[in-house]
Amino acid sequence: MQLRERIQADTKEAMKARDSARLSVLRLISAAIKDREIAARSENAEHAGLSDADLIAILSKMVKQRQESTRAYEEGGRLELARKEEAEIAVIQGYLPRQLDEAEIRAAIDEAVARLGASSVRDMGRVMGELRGRYAGQMDFGAVGPIIKERLMG
Repeated sequence: MQLRERIQADTKEAMKARDSARLSVLRLISAAIKDREIAARSENAEHAGLSDADLIAILSKMVKQRQESTRAYEEGGRLELARKEEAEIAVIQGYLPRQLDEAEIRAAIDEAVARLGASSVRDMGRVMGELRGRYAGQMDFGAVGPIIKERLMG
């Protein structure tokens, strides 16, 4: 089952189960997908729809936004709102591929560096592009950048 179909099926299931918290998050996901489709159609009249990779990018962005909100709420002492954001993150992450652990990330970086023959920090963009293509949604590229830099410098 493709990701979009899974989200739609889970939305129907949440309605039947009267799970309002989950349903709310699923509706937010659906709205974000529709917004992206509308934007894509206006950019390209022949657009055939969003791929699973596009949906993963949308979901990853939603998680990152909620993580930022959680930090802001915690810093402001609004713990009940921070917990609500964390609950939304948990639902959204259920549709993302499994996140790689640090050892797997380092192995993927080493493999990409070897494949590309990268030898200096100037090659960092190429390595990052290679990883984005292969591991979209499976690693936090903000955190991966310093690891790549360390690998290429050392």
